[in-house]
Amino acid sequence: MAVEVVAKSEAVQTGEVLALSQPEEPKAVAEEAVKVVDKEDAQKMDEERVMKNVDNGDASPPPAVSKNASFKEESNFLSDLKEFERKALIELRAKVEEAILANKLLEEEKEAEVQVGEKEVAPEKAESAENGEKKEEEENNVQVGEKKDEKSPEGVVEKKDQNPPEVEAHREEKPAEVTEEKDEKSDASADERAPSVEQEAKPDPVAEDNTEEKAEEAVEVDKDVSLWGVPLLPSKGDESTDVVLLKFLRAREFKVNEAFEMLRKTLLWRKAFNIDSILNEEFDGRLNSVAYMNGVDRDGHPVCYNVYGVFEDSDFYQKTFGTEEKREQFLRWRFQVMEKGIEKLNFKRGGVSSLLQITDLKSTPGPSKKELRLATKKAVSLLQDNYPEFVARNIFINVPFWYFAFTALISPFLTQRTKSKFVFARPSKVTETLLKYIPIDEISTQYGGLKRENDTEFSARNGEVVEVIVKGGSTETIEIPAPEVGSTIVWDLTVLGWEVNYKEEFVPTDEGSYTTIIQKGKKMGAQEEAVRNSFRNNEAGKVVLTVENTNAFRKKKLLYRYKV
Repeated sequence: MAVEVVAKSEAVQTGEVLALSQPEEPKAVAEEAVKVVDKEDAQKMDEERVMKNVDNGDASPPPAVSKNASFKEESNFLSDLKEFERKALIELRAKVEEAILANKLLEEEKEAEVQVGEKEVAPEKAESAENGEKKEEEENNVQVGEKKDEKSPEGVVEKKDQNPPEVEAHREEKPAEVTEEKDEKSDASADERAPSVEQEAKPDPVAEDNTEEKAEEAVEVDKDVSLWGVPLLPSKGDESTDVVLLKFLRAREFKVNEAFEMLRKTLLWRKAFNIDSILNEEFDGRLNSVAYMNGVDRDGHPVCYNVYGVFEDSDFYQKTFGTEEKREQFLRWRFQVMEKGIEKLNFKRGGVSSLLQITDLKSTPGPSKKELRLATKKAVSLLQDNYPEFVARNIFINVPFWYFAFTALISPFLTQRTKSKFVFARPSKVTETLLKYIPIDEISTQYGGLKRENDTEFSARNGEVVEVIVKGGSTETIEIPAPEVGSTIVWDLTVLGWEVNYKEEFVPTDEGSYTTIIQKGKKMGAQEEAVRNSFRNNEAGKVVLTVENTNAFRKKKLLYRYKV
């Protein structure tokens, strides 16, 4: 039966591989990390049965594919928000408006600059204070020396060497009381001089206030602060501003202060990493096969594919992760992919403002690949912190059994809100799972869909896809009329899970003519890609496609399109 596994641990906003660390006990992880959400089977299967099916390749019969599982974006219209959500949005608007007009949206960076300035000035102040202390000490030593001269013979000798006899004689005539009084005055004058040094080191509060006022007057307010091309100043009246602010609010459960800090840190991070210019950077062209945008889902979300099997190539792996510098380049490339996806979004109310992520784990290097694990962990953290609510669903396909053991380790890096977006599909359920979210003509042929690269035959305007249920043990035929001679008929056809007999032939209208075999009957294996074929008729007739379901107990879903 179709089992769609959604982890209780968090969904990765980034669509990255998350084999992060050593697994917990498999049984405990399975009980915590795996939840069956298939509505048709939820009442019939307990967790033990689910894990047993997964371990055995999930061989139970598939139901008809539901189209209603596609993720619906939450409304960005004020009238659709709950009361506490509206209040939070209004409050965040006010905080952002105030911060922009006061030039404090990047306050953390300004504080850092001030601290650096203080560190540069501090040694000079310390040196000045130190010189003042030395000067005071020298003056005190002189005073002490004068007292010593009166009592110590050595002092008298030194004074005789330094002063004329008349001066010494004059000093000897003065009484002790006068000398002590003079010493006290000298000490007092020294004490008065010492504070003056400290006063020089302290800034004048009045002057400092005046300087700050002049600096504030001189700073021009930047009202054009934007994010992903959306102005952040609410008073500009752009409806897209609310859409962006709501992303940060939802990522922080409508806690205004936390959402504001997240927004501010995102702006600081983008400035530090120079993200606004990343679209112009060039990276290794082979990375284009690792992550790329291709098609849209049923609700119009652009689809981003992440395919890590290419890192099986050890040379490419080392070229990508061999050094710290290369790993940083990998991160920048991944940010570029995200920015390219965001370019396809619409931040208007009611528009599509998030992506669908698909991560193919087929042939992906395991957890022993430390460099990939570390780079992925860092990417997950940065993308989640700086691209809030940009993933509608995160679907992992071709998931090996060992991967389930690692899902419980994702939780420390992701938010609870993201957890609900995790979807896992075993290799036998890839096409069926993707079809719940993506139209068959938007799914690549390598995943069982009908979409081909640079396809010139079919587009969104022709070749409507038709679905047919082939009951167990029965045969269905598809007839494509070709009444005009010299017509070229082109068709695509796929069967979910295949394992059927299939043939193609042209049957003339004239009963006296012979039937032409286009494709002789053959058994189609489970891993077959969609069939595309064409035929040019020399007489009026029809193309007949025959699908025989040899399994008496499983129904099959057949999808096809054609044009003449």
